Amino acid sequence: MKITGTVTFVDLAGGFWGILGADGQQYQPTGPLPADFCQEGKKVTAKVKPAHGMSIFMWGSQVEVQSIQAAN
Repeated sequence: MKITGTVTFVDLAGGFWGILGADGQQYQPTGPLPADFCQEGKKVTAKVKPAHGMSIFMWGSQVEVQSIQAAN
């Protein structure tokens, strides 16, 4: 699926970079975002796939980021 949103740093259990979707959803990438995208407030468009696993972070829906790019 394709999502658009804003990158945000979530300060839980050491912290991670998440995506606040334009649809109001919170997306937690299962792996680290590329360094170029680890910027608070960066607008992005990403192709993601739902991921079902365990996480210590109780925040958002887990997704596997297949591709990501800066949004216009």
